[in-house]
Amino acid sequence: MKARDLVSVYRDLLAHYGPRHWWPADTPFEVMVGAVLTQNTSWTNVERALDRLRGVVVLEPRAIVALPVDVLADALRPAGYYNVKERRLRALCQWVVDRGGLETLHRMETRALRTALLGVHGVGPETADDIVLYAFGRPVFVIDAYTRRLFARLGFVRGQETYEGLRARFERALPRDAALYNEYHALIVEHAKTTCRTKPVCDACILRACCRAGSSFGRRGRKRVTVIAGE
Repeated sequence: MKARDLVSVYRDLLAHYGPRHWWPADTPFEVMVGAVLTQNTSWTNVERALDRLRGVVVLEPRAIVALPVDVLADALRPAGYYNVKERRLRALCQWVVDRGGLETLHRMETRALRTALLGVHGVGPETADDIVLYAFGRPVFVIDAYTRRLFARLGFVRGQETYEGLRARFERALPRDAALYNEYHALIVEHAKTTCRTKPVCDACILRACCRAGSSFGRRGRKRVTVIAGE
């Protein structure tokens, strides 16, 4: 699969699924909270945790930092690993406060913003890029397990690439456009959830004609493709 084919894949996915209107949040700060809570869980569970959190506090960094540990942890319980996520969310909120709030962060250069986020407890590359792209509208391409799975099967990924190496490949191959990256990542997630699953539904896949792995699954469904999970 050549780099220029990435644009064709995007167009096919967009034509099939339509715009996804991601990220499912009302404010940039809610995107940041969701990016932490969605680690190792489904968005349905994140929404339940957000609803519980709104029931005890305004979704604002200082208010969350002021919550007692047990109260915050209990609110996050539906998202799983709630004690871990309590520490991570608190650290992120404290970082926002210490940096002078969202308005100050919006003025930061993209690379500096991303580097600073990676220094926050519990924020790895995928979470940082979720925040930089979806909360701040910067052109960084998010790499997750769905992206690795789909593009390993399409032949663009071999499976041993580092996060940063793979992110750079996508960004070199695509126009540097935050709106494009936003939509593309959302479409990848949709396709991976509905069709390019762990056990793929190749007969229904709109990308089968350009998929190296598709013919090996099909009716037999026995071939395995090794994909290294994302963050």
